[in-house]
Amino acid sequence: MPVSQSLPPRPWQPTPFVKASFAVHAASAIAVGIAPVTWPWALTTVATNQALIGACVMWPRSTWIGENIRRLPETSKSKNEIALTFDDGPDPEITLHVLDLLDIVDHKASFYVVGKQAEKYPQVIQEIVRRGHAVENHSYHHTNSFAFYSSSRLHRELEAAQQAIADASGALPRFFRAPMGFRSPFLDPVIARLGLHYTSWTRRGFDSTASNPAAVLQRLIKGLQASDILLLHDGSMMKAKRERPIVLDVLPDLLKVISDRGLRSVTLRHAFRDVLGE
Repeated sequence: MPVSQSLPPRPWQPTPFVKASFAVHAASAIAVGIAPVTWPWALTTVATNQALIGACVMWPRSTWIGENIRRLPETSKSKNEIALTFDDGPDPEITLHVLDLLDIVDHKASFYVVGKQAEKYPQVIQEIVRRGHAVENHSYHHTNSFAFYSSSRLHRELEAAQQAIADASGALPRFFRAPMGFRSPFLDPVIARLGLHYTSWTRRGFDSTASNPAAVLQRLIKGLQASDILLLHDGSMMKAKRERPIVLDVLPDLLKVISDRGLRSVTLRHAFRDVLGE
């Protein structure tokens, strides 16, 4: 299903912290140029700012360096809606099992897929869409160094994933989530140029690192309420860490809790359809 068009770009508006960082660097350079003896002050100021930027890179739910959707819109509260999201797929075994479990209770989810995996398993992408779920962008390669990419490399990485996912699914992703939630300070303007929206989560189970399904479930359901965005994983790496992927043990109980509490999982596209103009 080739799809060659791109999304309309969005205007980029730097956050107050980003504006302040620009000002700090400019003021420090000017100060040293006018009075070289101020270099220790300038160096300390810039280093402090860089440390704050680094902290934001490693803080997945931060809004300091760019847009970050962490919950569904207010309208979802009155509708008792939440969003189940799955990262790192697709996997021809795990993802299909996840889809079967979702079918039983008729909950919809958003799958943040890796571009190269979408190229490898297009039939799984098509099955996700056929069953009424949404497919979103989780980078093309999913590397550990993603947060350290330059602006141009970020653009190539996201654009390649956009095309790979669109070719498999028939539609361009509308949302992006960085690998492991670590994002470069250069990412926000790239996302705006590609017309994407950045998302993290309200709560996560740490199922990609945990070995106890009960602990994962508890992290996901403690305080669970309408408009929450939940993060789980359906990627192939889950099979390497445990004989049975932990998501398959957690998901049945999680879906029961969601239903028992009168909540309904919807795709991000459904929840934000007014913002997206869909």
